[in-house]
Amino acid sequence: MSVFLARSTSAAAVLVISAQGAFADVSAQDVWSDWKAYMTGTGYTIDGTEAMSGSTLTVSDISMNMQLPEQDGTAQFSMPEIQFTENGDGTVNVTLPKEFPMTISGTDGDDQFSIEVIYAHDGAPMVVSGDTSAMTYDYASTMATMTLGKIDATGEDIPADAIKLVVEMKDMASKTVMQIADQRSYDQSVTLGQLSYDISFNDPDSDDSGSFKGAVNQLNFTGRSVIPDGLEAPFLPDMIKAGMEGDFSATFGEGNSDISIAGSDSFNLQSSSTGGSLSAAIGQAGLSYDIRQEGLSLNVASSDIPFPLALTMAEIGFKLAMPIAASDAEQDFGLGITLRDFAVPDMLWGMVDPAGALPHDPATVVLQLAGKGKLLLDVFDPEAMESMERGQETPGELNAISIKELLVSAAGAKLTGTGDFTFNNEDLVTYDGMPAPDGVANIQLEGANGLIDSLIQMGLVSDSDAMGARMMMGMFGVPGEGEDTLTSEIKVSEDGQIHANGQRIK
Repeated sequence: MSVFLARSTSAAAVLVISAQGAFADVSAQDVWSDWKAYMTGTGYTIDGTEAMSGSTLTVSDISMNMQLPEQDGTAQFSMPEIQFTENGDGTVNVTLPKEFPMTISGTDGDDQFSIEVIYAHDGAPMVVSGDTSAMTYDYASTMATMTLGKIDATGEDIPADAIKLVVEMKDMASKTVMQIADQRSYDQSVTLGQLSYDISFNDPDSDDSGSFKGAVNQLNFTGRSVIPDGLEAPFLPDMIKAGMEGDFSATFGEGNSDISIAGSDSFNLQSSSTGGSLSAAIGQAGLSYDIRQEGLSLNVASSDIPFPLALTMAEIGFKLAMPIAASDAEQDFGLGITLRDFAVPDMLWGMVDPAGALPHDPATVVLQLAGKGKLLLDVFDPEAMESMERGQETPGELNAISIKELLVSAAGAKLTGTGDFTFNNEDLVTYDGMPAPDGVANIQLEGANGLIDSLIQMGLVSDSDAMGARMMMGMFGVPGEGEDTLTSEIKVSEDGQIHANGQRIK
């Protein structure tokens, strides 16, 4: 079911929210025929009753069916009607009813499910222009909503108020340019004045309930995708191998959310942010994400914590780049984590540092890694992943890693560092099963002695423990240029030797 939902979402995005632009002739039948070609090319069979009256082609009782991969079942997406009206100037209006149900249903063995979503909008049409080799869609709507309707599942009695969901989009405009050749390509841009959601649930078997509400303003999205044609069973791994690729980026402005859970335990979270960005890409080169949010504020209350918490962060981010297809050649990967200027309330500081011995400055953690390795299995191959989970497959080899940035700053101390290492995968003995590393890391530590003095003053560290820590720092570090600063060059070699500032320690 989840695979179908993910793929039907991208298909429905083309069907329901698309866009416009060129200046050649296109007919109503051209547009509908191309939609059918797109759907069948991505794994659906599509049916609908066609009726031409004057310049309007009406397609009713539309259904799209797909075999679910790795499951003994099918899934179906259906909607009542679409009208294609020729405008007499070479363009076509595509009109959806102002309100209509879309149904996602399917089977998985003997189980059946059906989910109804009510789509409503202001009735504005999409305008299609171009020709049969390149069509452009333009769409603008002041308001569109998606509301969860009925849910049915085999053997489950789901009350009408068990789950509620409403998604609302305001001041939406989109433009999609669809190039039709050996491979289809889509270039799309979308702007939204506001996206809001309101979700709630009531567990019929307990007193548990919850609500999730939120909104984000000024969304801007751009994306491009290439979809190969002619595949008989185009599931995601096959499509990627055949040349499918896609990338998108989005920016967003101020947003807020409110989460409330009640029942045996309670939990409440209110958050807000000043904006952020999101980008992602997938293709034969691999998979990548880059997510960043700024000006984040959190207020948390829970039955599991003694008092409410108010937390702030100037920036939080996550990056990931990884290969997804097996290869004998080295492939690049990367990982990045950012938590900048993370501040906790004085009430929490007061529990661990009532005398104010430590600086209460916001903490920062930044880690940026890049490397090379060999992926020995396809990430989207279910059989290979199951073999790996059973320990029958080795997922890959680590060949090299670079520490591009390391920054940890908290309580008056700061640790920074960089490094580069290669790994010998033929030697798994020297380092007890780990590929033997060879490389250098450069580390700088500021304010460590001051932090230790403060911890002694607070009674959290004894004099003897502090002496041991200082001896260890003296073994690995040498005085740096600044006050209370240590630097260290750590060399690791394949033969098992480790040197700190030229002195062998292993």
